[in-house]
Amino acid sequence: MPADPVPATPATGASALSGDDEHPIGHRHRDVTGGWLRPAVFGATDGLVSNFALIAGVAGGGVSAHQIGLTGLAGLVAGAFSMATGEYTSVASQTELTQAEIEIEKAELKRSPRAEEAELASLYLSRGLDEPLAREVARQLSADHETAWRVHTREELGVDPDDLPRPMTAAWSSFCAFALGALLPLLPYLLGAHSLLPALLLAGLGLFAAGAFVSRFTRRTALSSGARQLLFGAAAAAVTYAIGHLVGGRLG
Repeated sequence: MPADPVPATPATGASALSGDDEHPIGHRHRDVTGGWLRPAVFGATDGLVSNFALIAGVAGGGVSAHQIGLTGLAGLVAGAFSMATGEYTSVASQTELTQAEIEIEKAELKRSPRAEEAELASLYLSRGLDEPLAREVARQLSADHETAWRVHTREELGVDPDDLPRPMTAAWSSFCAFALGALLPLLPYLLGAHSLLPALLLAGLGLFAAGAFVSRFTRRTALSSGARQLLFGAAAAAVTYAIGHLVGGRLG
């Protein structure tokens, strides 16, 4: 006697779309447009490299540990505020420019909706859609004004109007990251060190760690990314130390 057939159960979620329970469709991406990663990474590495180079240059000139610590502290504060100001201004300017272009696109859609629809159809045609399908997609997307200007913004400007970079996020990320990076080579002097060696070791570890951390967001290995960052930072410190050593005595 044949076995009773097992009743089929409807698949749900991603498995229903893929037809394969072992390989469901759908995966998560990391946030690449939030506006925090680039200024944070840039701020931390810039703080490390610039303040370590500054401290090395002053140390090369033969000044006292107290003067080196004061110089490093001034470099930390000035650099953090400079980075935050620069990030805020640049991101705000870019966002304002994007918003201005969005307003132009909205006005064009109101003034010449047919022409904008044809432009959208032409764009999809250039991407490989058949002409009837390209025209139908453009017609449906152009039926609602709110949808239309968002689609045109994404397709023509290459930005997501609902996820523009935030100036304050960039500024705070840059400020905090720079201050943290700049603190590492300064910390031994704040704790009473009288030679450059502790700052050199701590800054080197920080540079390698910063590079290794960045590798989590890229396809480079932690070793290669960390070594690259360490090499660049060491080169900058070596050059400034040599300049300080050569020039320091003449300025005394």
